[in-house]
Amino acid sequence: MKSSTQSGAHRVNVGVVGLGFMGLTHLRAYADLPEASIVAVSDAYKRPVRGRIPGVSGNLRAADAWLLPEGTRFYEDAAGLLADPEVELVDLCVPTPLHAPLALAALRAGKHVLCEKPLARTVAEARRLVRAAEQAATWLMPAMCMRFWPGWSWLAETIRRGTYGRVLAARFRRVSGPPVWSRATYLKGDASGGALLDLHIHDVDFVRYCFGPPRAVFARGFTRFSGAIDHVVAQYIMEDDAVIAAEGSWIMSGDYPFQMSYTVNFEKATAEFNLIQGRNTLRLFRDGRSVTSIELPETDGYKEELRYMLACIQQGRPPQVVTAEDGLRAVEICAAEEKSVRTGRIVRL
Repeated sequence: MKSSTQSGAHRVNVGVVGLGFMGLTHLRAYADLPEASIVAVSDAYKRPVRGRIPGVSGNLRAADAWLLPEGTRFYEDAAGLLADPEVELVDLCVPTPLHAPLALAALRAGKHVLCEKPLARTVAEARRLVRAAEQAATWLMPAMCMRFWPGWSWLAETIRRGTYGRVLAARFRRVSGPPVWSRATYLKGDASGGALLDLHIHDVDFVRYCFGPPRAVFARGFTRFSGAIDHVVAQYIMEDDAVIAAEGSWIMSGDYPFQMSYTVNFEKATAEFNLIQGRNTLRLFRDGRSVTSIELPETDGYKEELRYMLACIQQGRPPQVVTAEDGLRAVEICAAEEKSVRTGRIVRL
């Protein structure tokens, strides 16, 4: 069995690589999880000052400056963290081009790995990672946080249970202005993959999670900032007749807020999620009834995906909610969408 730990409730020793917005977001989440102990961090450019990491801005909120737990070791070179014998779980919050090489190195070092999306910049790299994970004694989980996000996990479960009948149509939308953080990486499409691979991939993965793999995709889009696809609208051709589409973009102007939303039409209800609606983030509409606001847990997908990975390590069981194979399939679908945008044709999967 793939396990480096015995079942139990020991605290998992975590090392975080990358201290940008996502690294700080993960550190904040770990602070609320008694299952985790931060023992090491690494960043080639950002060094903690008296244990404090300066904050950065991201698309959901600003990540405030963060004070590391006393005794946390700092490594300028990620190789030092990977060699640290106390680190059990390596959490990779680095730019996309570093995902594959660092995840491979961490697996070879005998560490469990949580890797931010996308799993890799290319399909070939993602396949190589999956093969390495299959042969490793530890586990690799892509950080596809929407599978754990309140309101989205509700939707996935509602679809599986058939609570309101089958899905007739669904639309997912994830849009923002261009990244104002790490612009040298994000706005270099060869490195980031543009909004399609960095932002839209969340909805690509979630569509596959809820509805199964599409038979084909048809996508329209364009580049504006990065040289890669910065705006995309994709139609998924499924095995059944459901009409499923998703839009991803980071071309919004001015102070346009980051938005993630969905509208799903079941046979017996319509569900709508919109992040900026406050208390009414998730609403359910049914014929002959008043609109219902569904109460959601006060947590987020970052915290819940980390909680899940920690529990898997503690209990000696490989992740099942999201796997390395799932990370590969999401990259494959994104590549098919890019091909569809470039050719103007339906691309079969």
